[in-house]
Amino acid sequence: MQWNLRLRAAERGIWKSAQMRRMLADAGLEISAGKMSSWWAGTPPTMRLEELDVLCAVLNCTPNDLMTPEPDKVAARRPRGSDAANGNGDDHPKGGNGGSAPTVAPRLGKPRSTPPM
Repeated sequence: MQWNLRLRAAERGIWKSAQMRRMLADAGLEISAGKMSSWWAGTPPTMRLEELDVLCAVLNCTPNDLMTPEPDKVAARRPRGSDAANGNGDDHPKGGNGGSAPTVAPRLGKPRSTPPM
């Protein structure tokens, strides 16, 4: 996702993170200077929905205005040559795993053992 907080804030005349932080506090969202810095400087690694809700209310925008999908980055993360991406369900070619990590099969009907007492 591309994070567009600074662009949306600038469209509303907010040029400094401290000003944005004060506006969020006035709306009932107290956040640390460090968290505000991570939101302001780049893409936040996590964000609570309630935080996003207040942020959108302060900026009078929607989550779609703050985040833009980047499908090319998602495609680049997929393993090359994966048949699963092609939809046939086979994760490995016939006749072995070709040097890749072993397939992990689910343990249906075989629950984990209980921890020692």
